[in-house]
Amino acid sequence: MLNRISDNMRVAALIAALLLVPLVPWPAALSAAQDAPQPHIALLSIDGAIGPATTDYLERTLAEAGTNGARLVVIHIDTPGGLDAATRDIIQHILAAEVPVATYVYPSGARAASAGTYILYASQIAAMAPATTLGAATPVQIGGMPGAGEPPPEKKAGQGDEDSKKSPANKPAPQSGSGSAMERKITNDAVAFIRGLAKRNGRNADWAERAVREAATLTADEALQQNVIDLVAKNDADLLRQLAGRKVALESGSVTLPTDLAALPLRAYVPDWRNKLLALITNPQVAYILLLIGIYGLIFEGYSPGALVPGITGVICLLLALYALQLLPINYAGLALIVVGALLIVAELFVPSFGALGIGGVIALVIGSVMLIDSDVPGMQISKGLIGAIAGVSGLGLLGLLWAVGRSLRKPRIASDQAMVGRTAVVMELQGDDVLVHLGGEIWQARCDQRVQPGDRVKVIAQEGLALRITPE
Repeated sequence: MLNRISDNMRVAALIAALLLVPLVPWPAALSAAQDAPQPHIALLSIDGAIGPATTDYLERTLAEAGTNGARLVVIHIDTPGGLDAATRDIIQHILAAEVPVATYVYPSGARAASAGTYILYASQIAAMAPATTLGAATPVQIGGMPGAGEPPPEKKAGQGDEDSKKSPANKPAPQSGSGSAMERKITNDAVAFIRGLAKRNGRNADWAERAVREAATLTADEALQQNVIDLVAKNDADLLRQLAGRKVALESGSVTLPTDLAALPLRAYVPDWRNKLLALITNPQVAYILLLIGIYGLIFEGYSPGALVPGITGVICLLLALYALQLLPINYAGLALIVVGALLIVAELFVPSFGALGIGGVIALVIGSVMLIDSDVPGMQISKGLIGAIAGVSGLGLLGLLWAVGRSLRKPRIASDQAMVGRTAVVMELQGDDVLVHLGGEIWQARCDQRVQPGDRVKVIAQEGLALRITPE
């Protein structure tokens, strides 16, 4: 009786425990509390040429940092420049950000050249580390900005701005009348854009214009003296210490940074797998290789239907290449030349032109490859070494093809009804007076005046239509 009561009590206790489980703050609830927005400093990084992948990374991380409770976004930047469309997209996101953005040229020896200068001017806070540079913001296109007295793309790190000694820093540079109308149009548009950014954040607009028209550059100390940046900091801790309690103007209104800014934790936002994949396929070298693989894959699938592997590989690579190319500044004439060149090289396999089609295809492929990416931005061009390697492989393949064709032409002609005479076959099966032999991957019907057994090697001595006459080897 007592045992039965004890068992009932255990069951009742178990039921009560199960009912109380949802009310207990278990690790899941604790994890949810930890995932709640926490004040921190968001740390982002731009390293290398600015392209579509950079835009995607900054767009998502700026929104994520705001949602996670970031009080300040610090962008470490070290770039030689980038694409104009990607730069303008990044600037739009920075201007519309709900969290103050500090662009910091870091570490020592880094630079914010060309597109980096625009991003620095657009940020609510502009900072540089010692021994860093910015400037050289002249827009470039394919072949650069031709014209008499064209300035160099950039100056060496640590080199002073020679032009600033010849004319006052606050004097705008005269507009050059050299260059085509399109070049002047692009330059004037860039000047208006960067001057607007400078006035919005209270920075030196006249030097910004000189950076565009004359490719002027400054070191960190010179930039601070000429009101191009807000401060010079040795590292992140020094940057946060100087920014503590600073008032920053955002699109939505003024914001005062916390006085204990340096005490907030730093949280690095790194690119995810999607951004890494986008950065890989939008690399001009990779996009170029994918394009060629796609074109050749589809061509060979068309010449050998049912192979499947060339066709499937070609479709996947071609779709990836087209997605990447629509994000990059491409020249469609160059793309057309690459397609025509590949078609001519493959046509040499089937049309006896004695090298004319193949040579023309290699020439078209090389010229199209040089023209494909319509930009002079560092890191956004197809390597000449890669183009040379593709041309060399295509040329060697063409020479091998011509050698094989020449060798076949030197062989003696054999009538089609005597092509099997003299070859060796293997007996497979006996069918009365007839014998089935295996020859050249095919099964032939043959006759033999002597006795043979399956597995014997025989020699073809005559071909009579679709039948062979054989003799033991």
